[in-house]
Amino acid sequence: MIPRPPLALASASPRRLDLLTRIGIAPDRVVATDIDESPRKAELPRQLAARLAAAKAEAAAALAPGHVILAADTVVGVGRRILGKPEGRDEARRFLGLLSGRRHRVTTGLALRLPDGTVRSRLVETQVAFQRLLPAQIDAYLDTGEWQGKAGGYAIQGRAEMFVRFLSGSHSNVVGLPLFETAQLLRGIHWLRP
Repeated sequence: MIPRPPLALASASPRRLDLLTRIGIAPDRVVATDIDESPRKAELPRQLAARLAAAKAEAAAALAPGHVILAADTVVGVGRRILGKPEGRDEARRFLGLLSGRRHRVTTGLALRLPDGTVRSRLVETQVAFQRLLPAQIDAYLDTGEWQGKAGGYAIQGRAEMFVRFLSGSHSNVVGLPLFETAQLLRGIHWLRP
């Protein structure tokens, strides 16, 4: 049996590392990448997620040669609008007001870069609908601080889960890493045994 190459997770997100450990995967390295995550003009949420995952995989490959690189980027979108990580409480309030009472999509781009430079990728999309939020509910949620550093201004793995009235697709995708698709990619290159 040919030994499998080491695995590097191209993310500084503790949530992604925690999700991987839930399915028994412990990366050999965690490599934080520093890329510009700004959307391009007229770029749609799906396009942004795919582009950033590929860019993170490429940046991490330079830092971890000889590794299989797993990279992901999660984007929250309402129609064509991209809701990134809010820069402050006021922007988080605007995001939650926009999500209130309506459906939105959470898209994660996955990129698996092999040591020979081959890249395999997937886009995973989950639909989420929030209940209509009262201003007092938004303020109470903002007081928790969970919104900081989270795409769309909320963390579904925290108190925001009580706002979710509908979810179609992968729950782990909304947290930041779709586990089924990640495992499928790793099985596809025989890194993960069935």
